[in-house]
Amino acid sequence: MRKIAIIMGSDSDLEIVRPAANKLSELSIEYEMHVLSAHRTPCAVASFASQAYDNGFGCIIAAAGKAAHLAGAIAAQTVLPVIAIPISSKALGGMDALLSSVQMPSGIPVATVAIDGAANAATNPRALRRATLQQTQRAENRDGKGGARKGSTT
Repeated sequence: MRKIAIIMGSDSDLEIVRPAANKLSELSIEYEMHVLSAHRTPCAVASFASQAYDNGFGCIIAAAGKAAHLAGAIAAQTVLPVIAIPISSKALGGMDALLSSVQMPSGIPVATVAIDGAANAATNPRALRRATLQQTQRAENRDGKGGARKGSTT
């Protein structure tokens, strides 16, 4: 099984994503945690996401609050499954992050768990398995048939 990336928008999100790491450890699934921001380090996010498959990842879990663009920014750069963890905030209780996470345009799929639902993100069996769909999508992207992921403005 390929390893899982847990990406958080800020190091202050660590306590929210820790249950995902704990669950992956319980399942003996290798993972790495990184702090990358869709707003503060967009080039680093794009670089990580576009190279994730080649670097041995099979799924990316992305946790962010407020505007919560991290999961979408990652999904736009990879064929790997992306699972969003919307993080609660004082102002809107996480509804802003939840709505940002589920409103992805066609061709940029992001699965989304409950607000602060990190443990659920780490137990999604379809996304954690290396699916043949990943290889099919990867081949289509190479052939220029990758839908909205290549050159789309939607």
